[in-house]
Amino acid sequence: MAIPLAERMRPRSLDEYVGQKHLVGDDGVIRQMIESGHLTSFILWGPPGVGKTTLARIIANALNQTFFALSAINSGVKEVRDIIERAGKTQLFDQHGSILFIDEIHRFSKSQQDALLGAVEDGTFTLIGATTENPSFEVITPLLSRCQVFILNPLNNDELNQLLQRALVTDEELKQHQINLIEKEALFRFSGGDARKLLNIIEMAVNYSESDPIDITNDLVTQLLVQHPAAYDKMGELHYDIISAFIKSVRGSDPDAAVYWLARMVAGGEDPTFIARRLVILAAEDIGLANPNALLLANACFDAISKIGWPESRIILSETTIYLASSPKSNSAYLAIDKALSVVDQTGDLPVPLHLRNAPTTLMKQLNYGADYIYPHEKQDHFVIQQYLPDALQEKTFWDAANNSAEQKQIAFLRQLWGHRF
Repeated sequence: MAIPLAERMRPRSLDEYVGQKHLVGDDGVIRQMIESGHLTSFILWGPPGVGKTTLARIIANALNQTFFALSAINSGVKEVRDIIERAGKTQLFDQHGSILFIDEIHRFSKSQQDALLGAVEDGTFTLIGATTENPSFEVITPLLSRCQVFILNPLNNDELNQLLQRALVTDEELKQHQINLIEKEALFRFSGGDARKLLNIIEMAVNYSESDPIDITNDLVTQLLVQHPAAYDKMGELHYDIISAFIKSVRGSDPDAAVYWLARMVAGGEDPTFIARRLVILAAEDIGLANPNALLLANACFDAISKIGWPESRIILSETTIYLASSPKSNSAYLAIDKALSVVDQTGDLPVPLHLRNAPTTLMKQLNYGADYIYPHEKQDHFVIQQYLPDALQEKTFWDAANNSAEQKQIAFLRQLWGHRF
């Protein structure tokens, strides 16, 4: 089988590495680690195709360290312990040390991550993890506390272009064709900052074009991706497209489509907590006050699947997905907090009105902190009209009720209390 272009173009040194200047540039922390020879455990967090695996291999080569690699998709505690044993033996004969690289470390269970702790702490190996998920949610606290977290960014168009030009000039197979870059807009847009996707598209253009020269245009790129989506995503990047389709189907109140995309994720071995976390976000962001029970169910789903693995978790995810897709939709809470944050950004730290301030000391009481506050529960209907916003924002509103029965009922109640304000 021919080696893919993305693999043929994999950098072998920092000088060939494109992007992530904040980490590998002249003052970058990873470059400084390599130059000093003092490497500490860390986790690389970023989207696909930005060079996480490549960077780990470059570090190992630069420091002449033994490189062990595990994929969290097909490795268990046994494989972790085998690597620890092998690294321990290597440590006896190799003064340079060793690196354990774990791809998709966010998929490791707690027991798998626990198995790493002792070896990381005693220096059996230096751990380099790679993840597309926020490590704060996916990596256990004891392990996270022993690792730095470095964020990798999508490649910008200049960096993608640099990579593209290098491939056209240096790759022996590409040099056998006359490739004319007529237009690059679609090429960069569909790459989405992902070096692997960029190179996949170029390779597709070569593989599926019937004659030379090959003119790269926006139309050609779009046509290739429509006709050959599997080739474009041959390294598994459909993961992100499918979760996007899933989210949009729930938001669009189409339970059939939502369950279909859920099935695609289940069949593909997706981490159930990854799906459940998206359902919790969906319940708050897209359903919100139109049906507050949606958040309760989504949270219960998240808790349940953490106790129950496959295949039963698929039923819980399906129930929650259908309920959310079939619920009335509202993003009023989402819009309200963003509107409030925008005002905070514009107005800064406005003073809290005196009557709302706490008065734990005698001096504060003398300054009338809290003096004019009226306790609502002492009034009829447990309500009294008084000022709660800062003076400069007294007439400001942030929440606009959406047109659904639940929120219209809420706004009617508020109008009964406040009158003109709502």
